[in-house]
Amino acid sequence: MSQVNTFIFDIDGTLIDSFDMYMPSMIEILRRHGYEIAPEDEDTIMKKYFGITGLDALKLFGVKPEEIELIHDEWVVESDKRRDFTKALDQIPEALDALSKVPGNRLAVATSKLRDEYEYFEKQYDFAKHFEVAIASEDTEKHKPSPDPILAALDRMGVKPENAVYVGDTINDLLAAKAAGVKFAGANYGSVNPSEIKDADYLLDSPMDLLKI
Repeated sequence: MSQVNTFIFDIDGTLIDSFDMYMPSMIEILRRHGYEIAPEDEDTIMKKYFGITGLDALKLFGVKPEEIELIHDEWVVESDKRRDFTKALDQIPEALDALSKVPGNRLAVATSKLRDEYEYFEKQYDFAKHFEVAIASEDTEKHKPSPDPILAALDRMGVKPENAVYVGDTINDLLAAKAAGVKFAGANYGSVNPSEIKDADYLLDSPMDLLKI
């Protein structure tokens, strides 16, 4: 049996709680552009489109093609104003520090964040120093649930899929991991839809459960 020693991480909902940074802004911008969202549907919509690229979220929501770029740009601006709303999920710094100290372990990131968003994340959280590779949205043409971001990380690291696990909190993370041929660890501790990742190879009720893989 191949040994898993490469841990590739999603960021939002897996390493940090950024839901309140992105999703209320999405609702606000969509309404500003005339898209009707009933108050009782807000929570469902925000959870449904959390954790994928902003452009993909707007396309899936049904924004008119000619409006997507404008709305996306406005969403980025509004979200940036709420960067202070993010925080590291409990025990993530401790878990990553411990994981990085295990001989042979390697850590990386494959995220839907834009490169400049990742660079801000990197400056904000000291535990980002443990990641030797970071694949951002611009690094691949296709995004999760496509396996391309995970495959790009594996390629840069020279790692075989059977030696890697992808850690994420959404169904798109799970689908991307399966398509890439890597194991999937479901971050129950940070997921807004934990029932969608119940088929993970490993279910993590705490970040410290990473050390059991």
